[in-house]
Amino acid sequence: MPRIFDIIEYPDEMRDEIVHRIPEVGPGYFRWGSQLIVRESQAAVFFRDGKALDVFGPGRHVITTANVPLLVETLGRLFDGRSPFTAEVYFVSMREFRDRKWGTPQPIPVQTPGVGLGWLLLKGHGVYSYQVQDPQQFVTQIVGTRGIFRTVDIENDLRSRLLRALTDTLGELRGQYTTVQDILGLLDELSAAVRAKAADEFAAIGLQLKSFVIASLVPSETTAEELRARGLLDPQTYAQLQAADAMREAAQNPSGGAGLTAGVGAGIGLGQYMAQAMQSLQQGSPGSMSNLPPVLTPEEAAQILRVSPQDVIAAIEAGELKARKIGSAYRISREALEKFLRGE
Repeated sequence: MPRIFDIIEYPDEMRDEIVHRIPEVGPGYFRWGSQLIVRESQAAVFFRDGKALDVFGPGRHVITTANVPLLVETLGRLFDGRSPFTAEVYFVSMREFRDRKWGTPQPIPVQTPGVGLGWLLLKGHGVYSYQVQDPQQFVTQIVGTRGIFRTVDIENDLRSRLLRALTDTLGELRGQYTTVQDILGLLDELSAAVRAKAADEFAAIGLQLKSFVIASLVPSETTAEELRARGLLDPQTYAQLQAADAMREAAQNPSGGAGLTAGVGAGIGLGQYMAQAMQSLQQGSPGSMSNLPPVLTPEEAAQILRVSPQDVIAAIEAGELKARKIGSAYRISREALEKFLRGE
């Protein structure tokens, strides 16, 4: 004979549990007069046949036709009131889950027109807190039939929602704040904006976002390679940066340089960086443009630009780099390459 629940309760503190089902698996057997005990930090959702019938707040409740009228409808008019019936009760923690951690798994791009490479890649972390606002909605939409639902089962999803809101909020800064210092001075405002933006997403699954705090937001080491890999730097600019680095290394530091776009990463604008590189070469140092042949093949241009020949041909066919086609081969004048590097 199945066990009949005369007392339905879940006395656990639910430190890391959001929802606990009674029974954890299978149907529960109850009857009129069974007592439901809901603690101060809980709510209880009464289910039968996969349908939520009622939500009970803190206190001691006796299951009767008066307080669960929908149950009468699901049992049918012929139910005698004495036989056990099947149902489930989901105990939901209504406490606030505080100090939950969030962080950016990948840096978030922020456009900074006219400064450096035109983008900042920001890494951040902080804390947030949430609690269940609508127990019935949360159980129906998120928990389903699971017997135990813990914080770990939902927080990856919550962090994704928060990071989307943070990315959108930072994207709205385009052109308004162009330096790291500008953005770091807005941490409180950004935190409030993200909380407001993410609040609706939390409410849509029965939760309330109580707080969101950005503890740190710092720039990562931004390189042209990383920006190009993320689709944030067009091939022409990338080729110009590579060529500029090659020219600076050849003209100023024959033994090796700091690497691609070191000056740009330090805050020098792209135009200024290119101008400095061209000025260095015009001084007649080894490896300067004056030492190049008047006509180059795509392969030779690729060596200078530090890209593949296919990238050079793509720039030619896109009209970014001028060249003449002889038969099936392209030839590039030294003057055309100089104009390309100057962005003309």
